[in-house]
Amino acid sequence: MEQREITDILISVITISLAFSIPFFQDFFKILLTVGVGFVLHELGHKYTAIRYGCHAFYKMWVEGLVLALGLAFITGGQFIFAAPGATYIYKQNMTRRENGIISLAGPVVNIFLGLLFFYLAIATPWKDLGALGFRINIFLALFNLLPIPPLDGSKVFGWNKTAWGIFFGVCVLLFFFPQLL
Repeated sequence: MEQREITDILISVITISLAFSIPFFQDFFKILLTVGVGFVLHELGHKYTAIRYGCHAFYKMWVEGLVLALGLAFITGGQFIFAAPGATYIYKQNMTRRENGIISLAGPVVNIFLGLLFFYLAIATPWKDLGALGFRINIFLALFNLLPIPPLDGSKVFGWNKTAWGIFFGVCVLLFFFPQLL
């Protein structure tokens, strides 16, 4: 990973963590851990899946998206956050729709897996608050990213395989709205 990419990821993680911790910043370090881990591993899921398919992939922050996230969080007192800090850019000649769909699905799958790990922390360890927060954030990240709206991951997954999209989106909806089903 290049230094610029690492810098972009760190700036994005800190900015998004600040946005999620508004209005009082009291849970900033919990949010940094839960959002930071979820965000970084989501993007690395895309990157390394893309590399597996022979693509060139790198993360680039979106300054306007970071400013928008902070601005909306401040304006709404933390009630609404539009989290679009950047993206993993992927290049390959003749990438198939299947490859693009699988690469796009990798990030949300990472968030689902992390959400389940955090759920375990919430029910089986003394770190219940951290686990519950990490569960909610990671399942939210997966659900949001799976919306079938361009340029979100869900639009590419939906374009590749509607059944795969429906299964993963449905799992996220159930986990987000009905975590007691676990």
